[in-house]
Amino acid sequence: MNAQRGEALHQIVIVGGGAGGLELAVRLGKRLGKKGKARITLIDASRTHLWKPLLHQVAAGTLDSHADEREYFALARSKHFEFRLGRMQGLSREKKEIYLAPTLDEDGNELLPQQAIHYDQLVIALGSQTNDFGTQGAKENCIMLDSLQAAERFHHKLINCCLRAQSQNQHAGEGRFTVTIIGGGATGVELAAELHMTTKILSSYGLVNFHPEKELKIVIVDASPRLLQMLPERLSDAVAKELRSIAIEIHTNEKVVEVSKEGVAMASGKFIPSGIVVWAAGIKAPDFLKNLDGLETNRLNQLVVQRNLQTTLDPSIFAIGDCCACPQGEGLPNVPPRAQSAHQQATCLADSLCRSLAGKSLKDFVYKDHGSLVSLGNYSTVGSLMGAIASGSVFIEGTLAKWMYWSLHKHHQVAVNGWFHTWLSTWAETIDRVRNPRIKLH
Repeated sequence: MNAQRGEALHQIVIVGGGAGGLELAVRLGKRLGKKGKARITLIDASRTHLWKPLLHQVAAGTLDSHADEREYFALARSKHFEFRLGRMQGLSREKKEIYLAPTLDEDGNELLPQQAIHYDQLVIALGSQTNDFGTQGAKENCIMLDSLQAAERFHHKLINCCLRAQSQNQHAGEGRFTVTIIGGGATGVELAAELHMTTKILSSYGLVNFHPEKELKIVIVDASPRLLQMLPERLSDAVAKELRSIAIEIHTNEKVVEVSKEGVAMASGKFIPSGIVVWAAGIKAPDFLKNLDGLETNRLNQLVVQRNLQTTLDPSIFAIGDCCACPQGEGLPNVPPRAQSAHQQATCLADSLCRSLAGKSLKDFVYKDHGSLVSLGNYSTVGSLMGAIASGSVFIEGTLAKWMYWSLHKHHQVAVNGWFHTWLSTWAETIDRVRNPRIKLH
């Protein structure tokens, strides 16, 4: 393997094309790549980008992933950075090289060989994956909703279950197909609401024998005392009330001890027979990071960084997003793993890397909590805006909250695509909503 070196250009390599990594590549491409001041390379194991907070909509079928995906190769060409397809598997800090595993095609044949890529500055933005906390049977019997492939797999199983129910005729409550969602965070509650909405729409598409209330049961299980434990209690209570109003069953203070093909067993002795189990509780950084050439990590495999986003043991390596443990200050918890955190870190690090090329010092990252929003499909959206008034928080719900939730996605699209392209794509989405079914049926 020969390292890929640009003749004289400073090389900034970004691993991970999620919310933080892609936005950073676009910003650096505009400020450095376009002007020939540095060579910007983005690496990802996928060929396309989808905003991760949309995965629950893909799973429920209310969003066609192909309508929102962006091609990394096309983005790289228009935004003045390079894209490499591959999955990082190792690092040599001494040689300043990262190593990519061989890429295989659909038939298992080698598409791209193992690669070594040189860097002058490296940014790791690999995001996170689901943490099952070693629960017995979880890996084998749960769908981990942390990738596009998992979301599409869930959707196919859901459609098949509805088609199967269409061929049967049973009384209310008899032999209902149960979807159990483990985790009462934002992903879990948003998925539950989207599923309820999806099945009601499905019943109007000619499935005359399919009745959502009779054939499908949706259950949320969480070990915390309430849903959305990290958010204000008033927000949590509003979400729980809305979910119960549409007959979604909620079990809090329940620790899952085993997941089998038959269902979910809890420490209290309760057992929920389940047709599909989704694990949406807890996150961790990819496992290989904990052995990445001696870099400091925490118990969640996150790379420990300083306030300026440099890793503690190597000033040429940075980390942003869910895969980094970034301090906020003495007595405060680390920066929370949210999309807004990754966006803010990408903005800060873009400035810092430009400053470092000019011989200036790096900036410290300061996290600003703009609040949280939880979308419950067509039923409601609730949230809190932090720092909006002197008391520190404003509680919102209904139409205003729905508009603000929608605007979060548009804000990400603007950061990646620019205002004009986002304006065009928004019009295209509006036309598609009229032309296409409200949910994906395949």
